[in-house]
Amino acid sequence: MASNLRPLSPHLQVYRTMYTMALSILHRATGVALSGSLLLLAAWLLALASGAPCYGWVAALLGSPLGLLVLAGVLAAFWYHFCTGIRHLVFDTGHCLEKRQARLSARVVIVAVVILTGASLLALLHRGGYV
Repeated sequence: MASNLRPLSPHLQVYRTMYTMALSILHRATGVALSGSLLLLAAWLLALASGAPCYGWVAALLGSPLGLLVLAGVLAAFWYHFCTGIRHLVFDTGHCLEKRQARLSARVVIVAVVILTGASLLALLHRGGYV
């Protein structure tokens, strides 16, 4: 008689939460967020193609404090996903898989994301006349 039981993989409750695990999960979440942010890009492009009144409305919305906050979040998600993507590519080559190396690369990613996001925001805000 065949059993209906399937082998079970360990669930997240089995593992102790580590920041390296959180970085990996956040990598996936930022990928989803970036996919969703393509709707903003599409809205901007459609407004651009629709003419000055429509574009002015979308530009005002994206230039508002809330719009700038959303755009800053998208920018941070981009840099995070970019840096952790490189980290995962290095892992795929078989390098930096030791616990100490993985933790160090996680710290490097966080520092790089903060620097890249900050520099990008400063450049964009300076160019847009906000700073």
